[in-house]
Amino acid sequence: MTLMTQIDQVLAFNRGFVASQGYEAHLTDKFPEKKLAVLSCMDTRLSVLLQEALGLRNGDAKIIKNAGAEIPTPWDSAMRSLIVAVYELGVQEIMIVAHTTCGACHMSFSHFREEMLRRGIPETELARTDVDLDAWLEGFHDTEASVRRTVAAVKEHPLMAKDVIVRGFIIDSATGELTEVPGC
Repeated sequence: MTLMTQIDQVLAFNRGFVASQGYEAHLTDKFPEKKLAVLSCMDTRLSVLLQEALGLRNGDAKIIKNAGAEIPTPWDSAMRSLIVAVYELGVQEIMIVAHTTCGACHMSFSHFREEMLRRGIPETELARTDVDLDAWLEGFHDTEASVRRTVAAVKEHPLMAKDVIVRGFIIDSATGELTEVPGC
């Protein structure tokens, strides 16, 4: 007997979802109705809470998620997504939304290093000279400061339109309460 993986369970559910036309309630086009993009953390607590707490329905906004709601380098995928959202999809406002008790506050390469070795990543990969793994896997220690840095990275990006509104927030991971970060 073969055990069903989580992915297999998702696929089984999906077949029923499509067969019952569950998608009909979510039909929209690619353009965000509110001309809004939200960069937020990938934390599972925000999977549904974020959109409900912001009053967003499917199709209202482009939701971009990554570890820590950060833009660690000017040319990473989150920044690319925001650029595409502005120039291709008509986004006029961007919200950076970090959250309380974020795991990225404690991220570091030294934390991941031992786990990577244990799971079979060769030491030679961890000693790469073309990537600064300490910087690449470093989180942050001050959520407000991280939000300010990310807002600044978006506003100051050489390809970001200067008329786009960019503001930063922290959402409570439990209640959904949104607090604007001063100085953004």
